[in-house]
Amino acid sequence: MPLNPITERRDFLRAARQGQKAARPTVVVQAVPNRLGAAPVRVGVTATKKLGGAVVRNRVKRRLREAARAVLSERGEAGTDYVLIGRKDTAACDYGRLVRDLRAAVEQLAGRAPERRPRHGSHPRR
Repeated sequence: MPLNPITERRDFLRAARQGQKAARPTVVVQAVPNRLGAAPVRVGVTATKKLGGAVVRNRVKRRLREAARAVLSERGEAGTDYVLIGRKDTAACDYGRLVRDLRAAVEQLAGRAPERRPRHGSHPRR
């Protein structure tokens, strides 16, 4: 399944406002049905200045795009926009870990995997 880029700011903002979110140590994924209907999967990648200078941000974006090609081409839902947000661990982590985290987040958003459970000893707030 081909991946198309998200190029318009309004689509990034719509994913942030209306989309579902799944966070992992190396990536945050936002997913929302796109405005185009049954079009191919669209992907947007972002890295904030909190991560570092331009060299680090560009590295994060390159790694996220490559991981998206590996994961979303087989697991992405047609007609869905995915926005991938880099985190501090994204630039330096093992590529296999990045792909596993992205796959787990996409499966959670698709309803194929349960949400992460709290660690042993932590209790949900009431």
